[in-house]
Amino acid sequence: MTTAPSTTTDEAPQPAAPAPSKSSWAPLRPLILRLHFYAGVLVAPFLLVAAVTGLLYAGSFQAEKLVYDHELTVPVGEKKLPISEQVAAARTAHPEGTISAVRPSPEADATTRVMLSGVPGVDEGHALAVFVDPYTAKVRGSLEQYGSTGALPLRTWIDEFHRDLHLGEQGRLYSELAASWLWVISAGGLVLWFSRRRALRKVRGTKGRRRTLGLHGSVGVWAAAGFFFLSATGLTWSAYAGATIDELRTSLGQATPSVSAAAGGEHAGHGSAAGQAGDAAHGVGLDKVLAAARSEGLGDPVEIVPPADANSAYVVKQVQRGWPSKQDAVAIDPADGEVMDVLRFADYPVLAKLTRWGIDLHTGILFGLANQIALMLLALSLILLIVWGYRMWWQRGRGTAFGRPIPRGAWQQVPPQILVPLLAGIAVLGYFLPLFGIPLAAFLAVDVLLGEIAHRRGRRSYGTPAA
Repeated sequence: MTTAPSTTTDEAPQPAAPAPSKSSWAPLRPLILRLHFYAGVLVAPFLLVAAVTGLLYAGSFQAEKLVYDHELTVPVGEKKLPISEQVAAARTAHPEGTISAVRPSPEADATTRVMLSGVPGVDEGHALAVFVDPYTAKVRGSLEQYGSTGALPLRTWIDEFHRDLHLGEQGRLYSELAASWLWVISAGGLVLWFSRRRALRKVRGTKGRRRTLGLHGSVGVWAAAGFFFLSATGLTWSAYAGATIDELRTSLGQATPSVSAAAGGEHAGHGSAAGQAGDAAHGVGLDKVLAAARSEGLGDPVEIVPPADANSAYVVKQVQRGWPSKQDAVAIDPADGEVMDVLRFADYPVLAKLTRWGIDLHTGILFGLANQIALMLLALSLILLIVWGYRMWWQRGRGTAFGRPIPRGAWQQVPPQILVPLLAGIAVLGYFLPLFGIPLAAFLAVDVLLGEIAHRRGRRSYGTPAA
């Protein structure tokens, strides 16, 4: 879940609250205040969409269980049938397409899923999941499925709405923009909150704009850590920043490994007589393949991927994303059922593990219902912060119109020994996070242009003190 806190300005100047002392912080505060205000006002709509859709996504896991209960669960029987018989029943009911994966029933009351690719009417990149009773081999239904978590139509729709607004690759820019700025707005809000005198932070006994500011700041401080986490993990699979992170991980030798599925040597191609590539009956068949995986310690839930061609192996991998994560994988020779390669999650590089856990925590999978409730609370906090932020802006105009923007020119008060390293750091961040750097550069350019226009008209406000 595509996200962030504070979205608006600090309180108006307090004439009775003189700065305790002149320090390097004093000239930075107006600059941070201006950035926090403008970033909040301009990025808040994107954050609001991300928060609302993220709230819906966090609740979609439990909703999915209710909506698709008939397909997902079965009465518990005496003994489960061989997986090959269950797959044969699915193919009898749905001969179209090819088998892309099989997920045997992971629990006593759960169905087996047989995933078919290339089915007419099913979106590209999605599969048709056929649900089979593991005790009777009766097909209980079929639904379109997406992703490694096996999202069904309801969750898939919400997931894609959260990720790209159903606009495809271009739509992903909105969520990356929100993730790129979430931590910036959060950090600015934290700095401003802790720089204020304690008496100005309280909520109780205040009213009007002071009360709104107190609520905005208090909730933002408590939720900030969660916003930082959502921002960081959201960027890991974004379009541009995500690609940069992947390149960095690869250069450091921290890329996510994969089991070798190449069936080489004298057995290559020998299993093709028993079935075609992509067919679950390829070579030794599913029952022996599953037994070989079990012998290597791969417990439920697992997914069996048939060979992609005559020179490929079966791949059996654990697909439990909850804690503790089960992500071991094995490659099994289709000719004789021998294990060819084993990949243990324990052997993953550190950054690969952290990426896996971070994404699963972001999507509400790692700790199940507790994880999903925490994400819903974060989303609600962000929605409230945005509403309070715009309300403060309105109250700054005394309830009749939005207030004036924070005065420009705060950067002129920052000493060069602070400003130069600050600009260098921002430039580096902008390079790695283009949807942070490009909007910031555009904002600065427009701000400078407006400032020059005001200067020529004799209304330049550079150097005007801010709150």
